[in-house]
This record gives sequence, C-alpha cells and structure tokens, in this order.
Amino acid sequence: MASNCSFEAVDHLMVYLELAVYVPIFVCGFILNAMALVVFCLLLRKWTESTIYMSSLALMDLLLLFLLPFKMHATSNPWPAHLQPLCSVLESLYFVGIYGSIYTILSIAVDRWLAICHPFKAKQLRSPRAALAACVGVWVVVLAAIFPTSYHFRELGETDFHCFHRFSDKGWNPLVISCLLVFGFLAPALVLVSCSAQIIWTLQQSGQHSPQSRACVKIIYSSLSAFLLPFTSSHLAILLQFLVHQGVIQDCGAQRSISFFIQMSMCVSNVTCCLDALCYYFIAHEVRSKGAGARSRPWDESTLQRGKHGEQS
Repeated sequence: MASNCSFEAVDHLMVYLELAVYVPIFVCGFILNAMALVVFCLLLRKWTESTIYMSSLALMDLLLLFLLPFKMHATSNPWPAHLQPLCSVLESLYFVGIYGSIYTILSIAVDRWLAICHPFKAKQLRSPRAALAACVGVWVVVLAAIFPTSYHFRELGETDFHCFHRFSDKGWNPLVISCLLVFGFLAPALVLVSCSAQIIWTLQQSGQHSPQSRACVKIIYSSLSAFLLPFTSSHLAILLQFLVHQGVIQDCGAQRSISFFIQMSMCVSNVTCCLDALCYYFIAHEVRSKGAGARSRPWDESTLQRGKHGEQS
C-alpha cells in the first residue's frame, strides 16, 4: 500500500464500530450456541445426522465467539513482541472457526442433497457414524490447512503490533489468497447453491407439503442465509485488499475505503454465529416432530421417489 497514505481515521472509527457489532454478537451468539448444545446433547438425546452436524457447527461458532474479546482488545491496544506467538495461535483459531463453519454448512447441504435427491443411495451412505466422520474430517482438514499457513503471517520481532490486523506480505501472497478465495469461498458457495437448488426442485416435484418438508426448505434457506450474507462481502473485501497490496489500486482514497470495507465486512461476518441459530431451531423442531421411532429425515423416501419419477401410489 502507499506509504504516505494514513489509515488512522479508519482505525479510530473501527474501534467504536467493532464494539457496537461484536458485543451484541458475542452475547447473543454465546447464549444461542450454548443453548443449542444443551438441546442437542441433553434434551433431545437422539444423535441423528442433523444433530451431529449442528453440534459441530455450534462448537465452531463458540470457538469464533471465544476469540472476539481478544480481537476487540487488539483493535485499540498494541501487543508487545513477546506475545506474537500467542497472537499467531489466536489468529489461526479465528480462521479455523470461519472456514470450519463454511465447510460444516457445506456438509449439511450435501447431506440434505444426498438424502432428498438420492434417497435410496442415502440409505447406504447416510448414518450418524458417517456424519461424525465428516465433522471430524472438517476439523482435521481445516486445522491442517490453516495453522501452517496463517502462523507465518507475521514478521518475527514485530513490536507494538495490533493482533488480527495488518498481516505481513506473506499473508497476501497470491497463492495464499487464490486458495483462500477459491477453496475457502467460491467452491463451497457453488456447491451449496447447487445442492440447495436441486433439493428445492426435488421437493416441489414430489408434491409433498408436509410440515417436515416445509421445515427442510426452511433449513435450506437459513443455511444459505448463514453462508451467503456474511461471507460474500468479506471475501470480496479480501480480494480488493489483495489488489491494493499488489499495487493495482493505488489511489489513497480508494485504499482508505477498502481498508474500512474489509475491517467492517470481517466484523459483520461474525454474525453467522447468530444466523446459525435459525438452522438450530429448525433442526430441533424437525427431530422433535419425528417421534421416537422415526428416522433422521424430514421426508418419506418412497413418496419422494414416486413423485420424482411420476409414479402413482
């Protein structure tokens, strides 16, 4: 970025805006996600594919919420050099929470797509054990991908730095940003939208209008909202900030606007911790509505299959 371009006014403004956004998100998100874990683990007492995925998503959200106080403190308080390793760990965990949530939401969409669009294959492929393996896989892959990369985003020996802010040039490496945008957002977004569209089309073709089917559609829309609303703007901001670091955008006014945009969009993207509560509500309602002997699905596979192929009962 231009060395003579000052961002002090933007940083000063963000101190107050982050407090205004983070405090409600932290309070509401912590309450909603803690309640979700209590409901799924203690009250429902029924480990289905849906409750396993949503429990993992709640843990991802709680990880993200745990880091918000550190992020708020770092905005207005510089950290000494000896805290740099701690800062790197916290930054890495923050990205784990973000991209772990993205891939958990994606896993939920793929699981729904498999169950509704391919119901007979789903009998063999879907199970609580498979859902648990998928959730563990997301945690392992995200941790393995993010920690070795983001741990080196800061130059050694930095003094009086602001954690979570102003990474070194290593953090804006073209390969790193390309992988982040493609595998962290674009690819999951395309898969999520595609699966969601096919699920809705299949439900409409089946002619089912049961409460379970309506709940499934609500889960789909809430998952899309929890994904697209927070993460689209934040990744667009990352792309623009990357162009600034590459010297493509050199105007100082534009750089200030982009600096404000990326900080604000990353700040607002944490609202996903609250939006996920929509999914929790519909999942809990779905599980309760099935009764003791029902399987983990808001649809009847044989009816869906007949509706899909135009057969008569």
